[in-house]
Amino acid sequence: MIQGADDNSEDEESEDEDDGEEVEGESEEEEEEEEEEEGSDAEEDLEEEDGETPDKSQNKEHPDKTNGDAEETEEVETEGEFTDKKNEAAFCLETNLPAEGEENMREEEDIFAKHQETELSDEEVGRILQGSKIKTQVKWPKLGTLQCTCPLERFPAVGQPSSAPFPTIHKTLEANWCLLNKSFAPEGGDVNDITELQKELLGLMGTYRDVHFTNSSPLREAKEVRSAYCLHVLNHVLKANTRVLRNNAKLKETKDVNEEFRDQGITRPKVLILVPFRDGVLRVVQTFITLLEPKGKKMDVSNKKRFKEEYGEEPGESPPKLQRPDDYHAIFSGNTDDHFRIGVSIMKRSMRLYSPFYSSDIIIASPLGLRTVLGTDGEKKRDFDFLSSIELLIVDQADVFLMQNWEHLLHVLKCLNLQPLDSHGVDFSRVRMWNLNNWAANYRQTLVFSAIQEPQITNILTKHSHNYRGQVCSKTIPKVGSICQVLVQLPHVFQMFHSDSFMDQDARFQFFVDKILPQYRDSVMSHTFIYVPSYFDFVRLRNYLKKEDVSFASVSEYSQRSEVSRARHYFQKGEKQFMLFSERFHFYKRYTIKGIHNLIFYGLPTYPHFYSEVCNMLQAGVREGGGSVSFTCTALYSRYDMHRLAAITGVDRAAQMLQSKKSVHLFITGEEKNT
Repeated sequence: MIQGADDNSEDEESEDEDDGEEVEGESEEEEEEEEEEEGSDAEEDLEEEDGETPDKSQNKEHPDKTNGDAEETEEVETEGEFTDKKNEAAFCLETNLPAEGEENMREEEDIFAKHQETELSDEEVGRILQGSKIKTQVKWPKLGTLQCTCPLERFPAVGQPSSAPFPTIHKTLEANWCLLNKSFAPEGGDVNDITELQKELLGLMGTYRDVHFTNSSPLREAKEVRSAYCLHVLNHVLKANTRVLRNNAKLKETKDVNEEFRDQGITRPKVLILVPFRDGVLRVVQTFITLLEPKGKKMDVSNKKRFKEEYGEEPGESPPKLQRPDDYHAIFSGNTDDHFRIGVSIMKRSMRLYSPFYSSDIIIASPLGLRTVLGTDGEKKRDFDFLSSIELLIVDQADVFLMQNWEHLLHVLKCLNLQPLDSHGVDFSRVRMWNLNNWAANYRQTLVFSAIQEPQITNILTKHSHNYRGQVCSKTIPKVGSICQVLVQLPHVFQMFHSDSFMDQDARFQFFVDKILPQYRDSVMSHTFIYVPSYFDFVRLRNYLKKEDVSFASVSEYSQRSEVSRARHYFQKGEKQFMLFSERFHFYKRYTIKGIHNLIFYGLPTYPHFYSEVCNMLQAGVREGGGSVSFTCTALYSRYDMHRLAAITGVDRAAQMLQSKKSVHLFITGEEKNT
């Protein structure tokens, strides 16, 4: 749990750093640096109709509880987390009947029904678990190159877009689904029609294959992607609930005691959406409301006032925008607390927020928020049964989870679709056979969206997904690398070292200690900045430099603000020869470090644009010093860094570098023609 990194409340130094001195009088009014750009519309819809603005007093120790809970003590669970108990009967699946006009809906041709009713044999399940897959590749107009895998021959890989037509939309969504992009349309502007990217994504999602989209930039595609998966989620939940309600009506009328209606999982939650910050929940729920709300009417949303308190951001609380890149403001807009979980249940055209998990259709959470409930082996108080029947998993902004704690996400994935320890009052005569056989994982669809292509994110599908319908992964091929955005005249030396595996950190460390560090130990090579992507490597290097009695300062996501100020000051003045700098600190703060003359990338940055951002920091020292300084830049890579290298140098150059017999490659930037 990276408290030092993601707690932006004690965060920002003044950006007026012209003198380069230690900054002592940081402005208190910059305690929170997120500027909510698009959340205002969402919050307006979520406000109570009487226009009240509730007090937002978030309890830091219990992020799920606010002071406004005092009047609702009868609804508060023993551990102090609020859940809505009042509306249990109104949103109960077992006792409700379908709305008018939904009793006789046709679903024979719908892929949803085919997916749910597909029967697998023991042999087929065995083949899926063995991991034998047929691999193909296809190119789509917007999604680009798609790598497709299918474990079973009777469910062939996806072909051209025509093989994945737009899915059938549930009757409840028919009127509004074309307003998909309303939640982020410019104020007073026209609502854009559904985009080509959304059509392709929805077509793929509608086939119930796993999908990994690797180009979901927070500045461009992320909003379209969120709207698309929200429509898919509601479509899935409404179809599943309608089927249960329709069968309730049939059971009420039928006299045939032998007739079976197997239409449910062992527990009710069907969809799990993982997002990194509370602001993501706000936007998802707002999109749900936009899609469900009848024209000209206010939709019934239980507990929306409380939801706005805990997930929204009060007007006037954000400081003016700081000088940060656009992608930073896009990621850190709104409420950036990362410890939360909320159940959502949907019945006809009503929505209930804060429903107990076992009465929810959708669970929206952060990995940390779920981890505290799931517990670990050996703990007495742990609960994972509510994840046993998840049919649809969505991992949004997966790259941001890399900057939080990836272990929490892996732990959640391991707890999905396990055999429940308790029946939780389920009617087993209504449970689908593949749930009873413990094959739910083979029917679960996993959707992963990230801004970058990274092996750890890809592993979500390769290691933790066993969908019988196969997988589709988009492949990002960067023709031009981020090195082209470096404005400083600088020689970039890329040094390759031999490594036996992706996880082999010893080889990198040994190469750095034996070959790289000795070149910079001389006092002439002062002002050396070492950029370290992994926190584990950061700690290892810090311990080594201490042991060797090297003059260095270090800055990580756990550093106090005063420690950061001192480190920057000593480094800029040359009182410390090295600065050790963690990638997560750069992700959460984006400070400009002055005084860098020599730059070492211990590993290539996770985000390609971080490479050019850090290289361009060298300009800051030049502008102030005025004197001519010769800069150096060294970057270490192995053959397992292929994706990162391609994103920095471009795919053609990266291929040449990896195939070359030479282990050292030189690039020069800042001249009229880049070499």
